[in-house]
Amino acid sequence: MSYFKDVTAIKYEGKNSKNPLAFKYYNPDELVGGQRMEDILRFSVAYWHTFSAEGSDMFGSGTWARPWETGTPMERAKKRVEAAFEFMQKLGVKYFCFHDVDIAPEGETLKETFANLDEIAKLIKEKMDETGIKLLWGTSNLFGHPRFMHGAATSPNADVFAYSAAKVKKAMEITKELGGENYVFWGGREGYETLLNTDMALELDNFARFLHMAVDYAKEIGFTGQFLIEPKPKEPTKHQYDFDTATVIAFLRKYGLDDYFKVNIEANHATLAGHTFQHELHVARINGMLGSVDANQGDMLLGWDTDQFPTNIYDTTMAMYEILKNGGLAPGGLNFDAKVRRGSFEPVDLFYGHIAGMDAFAKGLKVAHRLLEDRVLEDFIADRYKSFTEGIGKDIVDGKVGFKELAEYAMENDQIVNQSGRQEYLEAIVNQYILETE
Repeated sequence: MSYFKDVTAIKYEGKNSKNPLAFKYYNPDELVGGQRMEDILRFSVAYWHTFSAEGSDMFGSGTWARPWETGTPMERAKKRVEAAFEFMQKLGVKYFCFHDVDIAPEGETLKETFANLDEIAKLIKEKMDETGIKLLWGTSNLFGHPRFMHGAATSPNADVFAYSAAKVKKAMEITKELGGENYVFWGGREGYETLLNTDMALELDNFARFLHMAVDYAKEIGFTGQFLIEPKPKEPTKHQYDFDTATVIAFLRKYGLDDYFKVNIEANHATLAGHTFQHELHVARINGMLGSVDANQGDMLLGWDTDQFPTNIYDTTMAMYEILKNGGLAPGGLNFDAKVRRGSFEPVDLFYGHIAGMDAFAKGLKVAHRLLEDRVLEDFIADRYKSFTEGIGKDIVDGKVGFKELAEYAMENDQIVNQSGRQEYLEAIVNQYILETE
């Protein structure tokens, strides 16, 4: 059965095309800096928003009309596999991501849940072999069920900790079986509502113990994919332990986990933390911790995680600027952790959303490549900090001076002359590159 029978394979038609089911900027075979666009961007479809969600929010029930959502829970799961691979083939995306509960329903017991996962994973593997579509990353949902009301690895209930470990163990096994290139940890409820009832020190120690166990088990089963942690500042808990990239890096370094993990950065989570998307990417990059990206955007007028498809070209340009400076994302990628709006309820809207996001990042990639090729920002920054490449500045960098020597220098050089940062000038140049890049 075809679930998208009115849609043919999405092709690149160029910026002048008026066809809503065609790419205007994303041309997978186009070379950017000597690499195929497809190989740089490594787009991925999020199984949960695209095939398993129903379009509900905190104010209303689901609105999305999904022809594959009929029958028993397992029948629906099997139909989702068919719909997912038809969609990804027609869209031309080579990767997908999932949580365990996205692909298979929970049973009455953990044993039944795992049997369901095994059955659906077998179907997915057959489709992957048939189509060549790959798994970017897998993960386990440790936040949706009421058992996780107080957290998973940070729960005050040791039975929940053990249950969570069992779920992650199984999800890691399936990810390995399906050739997953990464495994993600998102601490959906790893945080606290009030310190009046929280032993934060124990919860953080237990979180670290949990991750060390995951590292040990990966070695035991021979899983060589990259481990990722996805920062998020709030929602659902008041304070998440993985608040932002800097917090995650500090946590990993404190507990000796930084050799095993990198960060998976989501644009909408960045803005909820009070940062720009570029800031989070930049902090990860300069610390050697940028692993993968959940590509979406939020609504600055709303205070929650709206997970919209990315359409802001400025944001995608500066994101790709950081990603290119990082040497790319592989084995990570750009996963569309994004959902169509509740009012966009027809299956074809899934194509419109993904096309918009893919074109936005393709355009951003081309602009970012030109900026780096012309060294527009690089040369300006180098000139701005040139005082640290010679004289007293170089002595500071080389560790040849202390407060005594610097005080003596300052006594003889106390007439400070600063230079303009020229922020507006640079913003205008970036805009010019965006507007002029084909």
